[in-house]
Amino acid sequence: MRLAVVIGLAGWLALCLDPSPFSEIGAKAGLTDSFYCGRDDQKDYILESLGTGVALLDFDGDGFLDVFFVTGSRMEGFKDEPPSNQLYRNNRDGTFRKVTRSAGLESRGWGQGACAGDVDNDGFEDLFVTYYGASRLYRNTGKGSFEDVTIKAGLQSGERWSTGCAFIDYDLDGDLDLFVANYLVFKKDQIPSRGSAPTCQWKGQPVMCGPRGLPGETNQLFENLGHGKFRDVSKASGVAAVTDRYSLSVTTLDFDEDGWPDIYVAVDSKPSILFRNKRDGTFEDVALIAGVALNNDGREQAGMGSAAGDFDGDGRQDLLKTNFSAETANFYRSSGDGTFTDVVTSLGLGRVTQYVGWGVGFIDFDNDTWPDVFMVNGHVYPEIEARLPNEPYKQRRILYRNVGGKRFEDVSAWAGSGVMTPQSSRGLAFGDYDNDGDIDIFITNMNAPPSLLRNDYGSSGKFLSLQLIGSKSNRSGIGARVVVTAGGRRMVQEVRSGSTFLSQSDLRLHFGLGTAKQVDKIEIRWPYPKSFETLDNVAANQFVTVTEGAGITASRKRP
Repeated sequence: MRLAVVIGLAGWLALCLDPSPFSEIGAKAGLTDSFYCGRDDQKDYILESLGTGVALLDFDGDGFLDVFFVTGSRMEGFKDEPPSNQLYRNNRDGTFRKVTRSAGLESRGWGQGACAGDVDNDGFEDLFVTYYGASRLYRNTGKGSFEDVTIKAGLQSGERWSTGCAFIDYDLDGDLDLFVANYLVFKKDQIPSRGSAPTCQWKGQPVMCGPRGLPGETNQLFENLGHGKFRDVSKASGVAAVTDRYSLSVTTLDFDEDGWPDIYVAVDSKPSILFRNKRDGTFEDVALIAGVALNNDGREQAGMGSAAGDFDGDGRQDLLKTNFSAETANFYRSSGDGTFTDVVTSLGLGRVTQYVGWGVGFIDFDNDTWPDVFMVNGHVYPEIEARLPNEPYKQRRILYRNVGGKRFEDVSAWAGSGVMTPQSSRGLAFGDYDNDGDIDIFITNMNAPPSLLRNDYGSSGKFLSLQLIGSKSNRSGIGARVVVTAGGRRMVQEVRSGSTFLSQSDLRLHFGLGTAKQVDKIEIRWPYPKSFETLDNVAANQFVTVTEGAGITASRKRP
């Protein structure tokens, strides 16, 4: 009866009649490589703790999502050949096959995250991969392969510890620019040894040092000049004015609804950042006055993952951020006036504080029109568990079900072993990889194969999957704002790159429609000045492609 009390008796009885919604099928689907980040018995350096991300992209343009996983390394190296990042091609039968070498994406080192977008507007998604070291831009040739164009593009930035990234058309000129988050200045020979300073202690136990006590970094913005070239505009844009931060995930959103994309950066152990786009090529950090820099007590938190979405149907983008153990997550509800209020406790997401949170996002897993919340967890100190049993290294995931935009219920136990089995997880991406009309979940796990949670529940509800192709706007449609009206509900989403934690989800927008047989209206505000589009009476249970200025240019029903 304990869980029944948590989620409510009526909700519990209803859930008991349904099968578990998610099945763990990573190995069966062919996702068998392990992805590394330090040792699993002890972390001596903070570089070993963050883990890596995952990116979903249709790199071959066949209408099915492929998946790219990033790997890190180990301080002591490997006996055999070091591991590589891996690209898996979707076989269109529920399984994947590895095509990393033939695609030209074999790469080793301290990889961190990835984001995708069509930077040259040629119809094929390109890939940016962040590193401790030199990050890399891979151009999609359109022939089943990629080429490293980092130097040619002017994106070489020296030896930095880059983490989250996102493509964004910040100047609305029709091509994708690039924002890169940087964590801290890491020089191994200058890092204090475990337990040697107050910042190298946790709960009375000696641990690795950082991030506190180590020099923070500055984030970067690169303007796309066209013709395959970028230039660093970090200083000119004002991004570099915010210094000494431990920046991790990047979530783009138009928080003030002025038609220009803004940038939220989750920051570890320092105030988080909200860059407001001033519409003149510059940004200013308004996180403090907007109420998204600190918690309700005015304290810094260990911000990890972040996401944006409209959980209550008021048309505004709210913000969600995960933090360290003993801290609640933040659920910043947009007030509509450029400010936010943290309502994590009143919504029911503040009860679980024993986990270290990482990837997080909004997902309408049951297609009932209300975006739910999924987050992954895992500690950073594996050696602590032997002395502090209540601080396990491997931790379960959490699925919160949205109850009519009023509150959330923790339905993780009902969701099945794929959610409840402990892992030390980090990256997280959402997408309908099998094109069956519901959203599946990809997760990176520390020093282990990834998880693929296939959704076996949401296909019972109706949906609309929407892919946007820009003509005047960037071809990926990144930054577009879409309003779908169906069954008396008005749902708002934005196309975005990056977000969750060091990861990239499907660029297609997925709208759960409940029992509605059609979408009454689709309103699109394209990421280009004065570019709007409206479509009426679109049938449900379709995958629809909308090309800017041309309306629906392709559609396909769910099999």
